[in-house]
Amino acid sequence: MIGNFDLSGYPVDEPLPELPLTETGQRSRQALLTGLAKDGNLTIRQLYTKIAGGRGHNVVIGTAKTVADVMQEWFEQEAADGFNLLSPSLPSGLTDFADLVVPELQSRGLFRTAYEGKTLRENLGLSRPVSRYQNTQ
Repeated sequence: MIGNFDLSGYPVDEPLPELPLTETGQRSRQALLTGLAKDGNLTIRQLYTKIAGGRGHNVVIGTAKTVADVMQEWFEQEAADGFNLLSPSLPSGLTDFADLVVPELQSRGLFRTAYEGKTLRENLGLSRPVSRYQNTQ
């Protein structure tokens, strides 16, 4: 994840060494991880411990209220306009989110309680395209 570099020759309790830019197409992930290590003055061990669970993504662990608090803060500070969930266990992690966090977000007015349209297209505000099979004569 750090750019496809083998770090096994470096001591894990030392800072992350300077690495050249990756050629593997993972430059944004490399920049994120090297930035985390540099800004936090993290050793290699501290860096991989920090990212192991979420593969470099923000990890929120706690009660439904705690998770909703973090999501609300990110949303209100315009740090996020949507969220991707990476559940540590399936299906229970997603069920917990739907049954516990969603109602908490709904009570705060941050998540809809019903859909206005009947289709995904309607809910996204997209017009229905003209059928290419429709008789236009």
